[in-house]
Amino acid sequence: MFENFHLEMVEVPETTLRVRYGGCGPPLLLLHGHPRTHTTWYRVAPILAGQFTVVCPDLRGFGQSGKPADPHDYEASSKRAKARDCVALMQSLGFDEFSLAGHDRGAYTAFRTAMDHPSKVKKLAMLDGVPILEALERCGVQFAARWWHWFFFAQPDKPERAILADPLGWYGGSASSMGSENYADFLTAITDPDTIQGMLGDYRAGIHLDHLHDRDDRNSRRKLTCPLHVLWSRKDDLEDLYKDVVGVWRPWAELPVTGRGIDCGHHMAEEAPGELADELIRFFAA
Repeated sequence: MFENFHLEMVEVPETTLRVRYGGCGPPLLLLHGHPRTHTTWYRVAPILAGQFTVVCPDLRGFGQSGKPADPHDYEASSKRAKARDCVALMQSLGFDEFSLAGHDRGAYTAFRTAMDHPSKVKKLAMLDGVPILEALERCGVQFAARWWHWFFFAQPDKPERAILADPLGWYGGSASSMGSENYADFLTAITDPDTIQGMLGDYRAGIHLDHLHDRDDRNSRRKLTCPLHVLWSRKDDLEDLYKDVVGVWRPWAELPVTGRGIDCGHHMAEEAPGELADELIRFFAA
């Protein structure tokens, strides 16, 4: 897995990140979603490494990266805090500018990184996500029925108890579907109480804090200034919930937004790695 990639623990100002990186060419940062770690990219990153220097961290709170203490406002789990990690990580590797793709919860950190640090992000790809504010403001019966976990995960204490009682039963997954090494890394993460708490902090920050940052951007008429490409899994919920997924993103971007659905389930890096890699290469190499 990740042949010819380096694996390191990298100190950034606020925490420590487990990072895998390799390849050559312009830098490309890949951010995983919940409940995965950076190893979810194991089939995509080697393809991209032929044209890019690919950097795959565990987000703070996830995998084997640090879990900073989270006060009551969840600032330490906010996408703004994780965006600072991203910029610091890439600077530590020698990159002042980089392209960025994020999936699921990682997409929210990717979005916040591009909004807060526009001079750092050259291009942005959003995978299976719309702005948190849009999701909450558009929330209806269908969203509540399918994405009820957003609100459950934001509650104190009880989500940890429910998940840790049967982590694999809660999340699902297998070595045959995920790949043996990726599955082993995932299993280590979902059975660790500190990691479960760290991952849930991402949802708590979303409900309590992240959407306020989105609102501030909208009220200030601040938009993404880099090219934006949106991808979503056709066998997941985004298309059903929002119909025109690209249309949801247009008010948030200064430039025209491109995008399309991919015929796979939610974990697209594991289910459709070749198609996803081709899409990212076409967008980031153009």
